[in-house]
Amino acid sequence: MLSLWRRLPVVVRAVLTGSVVATVGTGPWAALVSANSKYWPAVPWAVPPTAVYLWLFWRYIRGEGWPRSTAEARRTNCRANRLTEEVWGAALFAGGLGLVALLPFLRVMNRLFRLPAQPTEDLQHIPFVTLASWLVMSAVVAGVAEESSFRGYMQGPIERRHGALVAILVTGSLFGLAHFTHPEVALILMPYYLAVAAIYGALAYLTNSILPSVVLHAAGNVLGSIGLFAGGRAEWQTSSSPEPLIWETGTDASFWLFCAASLVMGAAAVWAYTALSRIARKPPEPAPWT
Repeated sequence: MLSLWRRLPVVVRAVLTGSVVATVGTGPWAALVSANSKYWPAVPWAVPPTAVYLWLFWRYIRGEGWPRSTAEARRTNCRANRLTEEVWGAALFAGGLGLVALLPFLRVMNRLFRLPAQPTEDLQHIPFVTLASWLVMSAVVAGVAEESSFRGYMQGPIERRHGALVAILVTGSLFGLAHFTHPEVALILMPYYLAVAAIYGALAYLTNSILPSVVLHAAGNVLGSIGLFAGGRAEWQTSSSPEPLIWETGTDASFWLFCAASLVMGAAAVWAYTALSRIARKPPEPAPWT
């Protein structure tokens, strides 16, 4: 079996391994929160066991635990490598600017296509404290499990074999398809998920670490959930009510303004990532003489 596994193309092995890691990382939380919504929803009892499980999951995929023969491979593939303060700052700035650049891009998308709404009716009966606990826990699970699986175990091996561009395109496409488990997600949202995957994937490639994308992914999910429940709009929508499509009303100054803003913000994000690349690849300063 091991010989057969090694004969498979790197892309196939990386996709299969990353998919298993993603399923193992997110599956227990999905089962627990579903049970919590049916039994004693007044108490967010699903959160503590998930936190313990996620901690054990994180330790294992980073190389701890049995079998020791796979420890180094798990550590390498997970990519949870420590960074200097300078790289941390540059990575969070670049990734944050990339996410901000998505806003005018999404405004343009919402004028071009009727993007699906995200229903919340099933959660209307959930008490606020429970719902808030779920949202935070969901964001942390997504940040840890999805970044370690897609940007770590999946993207890393493909990068080393085929380069960063192919790796980000492959993992970005699968990252989008993975969200098709949500009934509201449709093929029209693939450009959005590819853009998000490019933001996180480029961070992992330039820093050789998933840690900045874990933080940004979790924080972005929290903000997206707040927008959904407080403003009634999905993370890919710019308004709680449908915006007029240019195919119905024609283009206007607002549409062209957001097209220009999307290009300018995108260029700014590229500049920030270029700066991050220089900082991340700068050789460490020699230790001073003592």
